[in-house]
Amino acid sequence: MPEEVLFESERKMDRGAVAEYLRTLADNLDTGSDVTLRAGDQSVTLHPPSHVEFEVKAEREGPADGDGELSIEVELEWPENPSDDALEIE
Repeated sequence: MPEEVLFESERKMDRGAVAEYLRTLADNLDTGSDVTLRAGDQSVTLHPPSHVEFEVKAEREGPADGDGELSIEVELEWPENPSDDALEIE
């Protein structure tokens, strides 16, 4: 399935600013509010459903015998047009 990037932003920020950004995201998720990502002239608004697939990953990139780059990746994923095929027992 092809991937379409709707929004992308990468910049250096201090840990406090990153924490505040993540807190705002967490607050919006907690209250069920829309999530708007904005940087410069880019903007996208998403409405995550009440249940999402959540992935956290720690990675190291670089040579096996030298210094590399460490990262923490956080991903939320959900179907764009979910079907209502819930299993029901009557």
